[in-house]
Amino acid sequence: MRASFSGEVATYYARHRRGYPPEVLDALVGAFGLSAEDAVVDLGCGTGQLSLPLAARVGTVIGVDPEPDMLVLARQAALDAATVNAMWMLGTDNDLPALGRLLGGRTIGALTAAVAIHFMDRDALFRAARPLLRPGGGVAVVTNGAPLWLQDADWSRALRDCLERLLGHPVTAACQTDDAGRLRNQDALVRAGYRYAESSVRYDAPLTVDDMVGGVFSALSADQLPSTQGRATFAAEVRDALGGRDEVTEGVRVWLQFGTPD
Repeated sequence: MRASFSGEVATYYARHRRGYPPEVLDALVGAFGLSAEDAVVDLGCGTGQLSLPLAARVGTVIGVDPEPDMLVLARQAALDAATVNAMWMLGTDNDLPALGRLLGGRTIGALTAAVAIHFMDRDALFRAARPLLRPGGGVAVVTNGAPLWLQDADWSRALRDCLERLLGHPVTAACQTDDAGRLRNQDALVRAGYRYAESSVRYDAPLTVDDMVGGVFSALSADQLPSTQGRATFAAEVRDALGGRDEVTEGVRVWLQFGTPD
């Protein structure tokens, strides 16, 4: 994992990244029999999009991220929601063995990695997670839909055209949310000795131009962000490319890939 979501990028992330519908939380709880007796480690937690709703289903959630600005916003979101059973730790996937020592032999019900898995060393991570898991617990990799600029929809193609003009090069990054990325997750889980299962949740949701543009800015590094005027110009170009529409419908498919130790 790397720290690259600082400053205003973290703020865009908190404001504009999608959360997860209840069906995703139901699938996570059901896969590992999670309860109020369990602690869950959410690795690469960002600003808490998965950590916070998961905290309502389990005893404790430990959100881990390498970017301090993301953790500040996650903690504030927890305070705003009066969530008292979430804690936030600065760290990366490489720190999982140290976290195990900090737990003092206590086990966790699950380790989740949502969206950020492509920044991690999967093989090392899944091996390191095994001794931390209680019987019946496991690892869940959660992919929260395809990137906004790579979806099979007219609005997504219009957004990609605007983004390519802004950046000056083709935009093809799938952030390993595609079939190839999910296969890498599956293969690494199997190599680490996990039984593999997967499921997905589909839903349609409104997507405003503000969230579309903010979602794009949340995926850029801080030095790629345009000036304040440049951001306004980009938003206007996107809105114009959509024929003046301020809202479209996004078809979201959340993939859940589960690994349970043999």
